[in-house]
Amino acid sequence: MSAPSDPRADGPDELVVALTKAGRTKIRYPAELVRDDGVRVTVRAPWAAPGVRDFGFVRFEPGDVFTEHYWRDRWFAVKEVRTGDGGLKGWYCDITRPAVLADGVLAVEDLDLDLWVSADGSCVLRLDEDEFEESGLAEQDPAAAGAATSALDELERLARSEGLAPLLA
Repeated sequence: MSAPSDPRADGPDELVVALTKAGRTKIRYPAELVRDDGVRVTVRAPWAAPGVRDFGFVRFEPGDVFTEHYWRDRWFAVKEVRTGDGGLKGWYCDITRPAVLADGVLAVEDLDLDLWVSADGSCVLRLDEDEFEESGLAEQDPAAAGAATSALDELERLARSEGLAPLLA
């Protein structure tokens, strides 16, 4: 486990977020380390994919800024999404194995399940449950599949009750 760091001490630290899915690299992108307290790693990065991604309920586009929270002891990541001028779009939550930070790379394994929470909290959507079923994780690694579904349930419960902000404070 990496030692906690305070990037304010000597300027912004850069690292690479490496997101894998089913053993393959899905995307790698540079990010600025905002905070690492030894349990949660928070980074900030611009929208890293090419072009616009329109999900119907939200559009991710060039200029958007993601403040991403990853835990070493939880099975999810929460990404706060803002427009380039600071307007909050909402939170995109990935269900993942606990994150690992080593040698400047934050490695995260995506387990298909996702949750979207709109900025005002009125829209909470469970996403990609069909992809999760098709992945075969429940047969290959039942413990991981159980942890993943429990993490999605926990995030949805939080989103529908007090919201995600207290989790990120």
